[in-house]
Amino acid sequence: MGLFSFIKGQFIEVIEWLDDSGSMVYRFPAYDNAIKMGAKLIVRESQAAIFVNEGQIADVFGPGTYTLSTQNMPLMTALESWPHAFHSPFKADVFFVSTANFTNLKWGTTNPVIMRDAEFGAVRLRGFGSYSIKVGDPAVFLWELFGTRSDFSTEQISGFLKSIIVTAVSDLISESRIPVMDLAASYEELSATAAQRLQPRLAGMGLSLTMLNIENLSLPEEVERMIDRKSSMNIAGNLDQYMKYQTAEAIREAANNPESGAAGTGAELGAGMAMGQMMGQMMSQMMNQQPQQQAQPPVQQQQTQQPMNAGGAQGQSDTGKKFCSECGERLGENAKFCSNCGTKV
Repeated sequence: MGLFSFIKGQFIEVIEWLDDSGSMVYRFPAYDNAIKMGAKLIVRESQAAIFVNEGQIADVFGPGTYTLSTQNMPLMTALESWPHAFHSPFKADVFFVSTANFTNLKWGTTNPVIMRDAEFGAVRLRGFGSYSIKVGDPAVFLWELFGTRSDFSTEQISGFLKSIIVTAVSDLISESRIPVMDLAASYEELSATAAQRLQPRLAGMGLSLTMLNIENLSLPEEVERMIDRKSSMNIAGNLDQYMKYQTAEAIREAANNPESGAAGTGAELGAGMAMGQMMGQMMSQMMNQQPQQQAQPPVQQQQTQQPMNAGGAQGQSDTGKKFCSECGERLGENAKFCSNCGTKV
């Protein structure tokens, strides 16, 4: 093989990208960037090929198979001042850009966002969700974000995109003035509005936001506990009923936890006794709240009876007759002992 044949053999004759890496951009590795005029360019579906001449974007090719020539490379021809039917090898950087839809990308708030709520005042809000993007303008994307890298993936811009999304969602929630209690019912509307706001900014980077989803907006634990208490109070009806409900729940929990009984600490036993006393007081109050009887029972009239000389009553009856002080047996007029029990009269 002669020297000319060796050099000729080093020129690139087939340019293609077998996309199996999940990258958004791939730089084709050309030997000394020397490409044979008449070489075959293969661009698959969801791809775009971009020729860059000395740092300047030239021709862009969509899906298809091409034979490179001055006819289908007008910008390169103009930049290099090629004559018609130019056949010599040329130098250029070739980049493949994936135009596929990159799905299930995540966003979330690193720090809580402070917003003002009409009912709870200033609250700290956290949120997370997912989004999908695709390259809408390969040339703009390559110019704005890619630079001189050999490849480019979504992970390399995920942090940048996440900050943009979080800022837009935070501003939207604050401006919407939706009460905290009603946010969960507005996820779909907020997601659609946020996507509309983000679209122009991403388009300036050659990207297209195909989906934005707000999965959750959560409050700090202390605020969530306050909401739970308020819900329980609403269910109970009033504060008195709520306290009774809370006491009953505490007693039920203590009953379900045998270790908190006699085997518990002194503090636990004291708490249990206090809870029992509180429950007793509440039950007493409940009993006192029952409707009172409309009328008291009539006082029984005391019966006036003549004292009977029985069971310790010693003396004579209206007839003047004697009775035994022990057994009540009728005595004779001159009896000194009871004929029934023998007691001395």
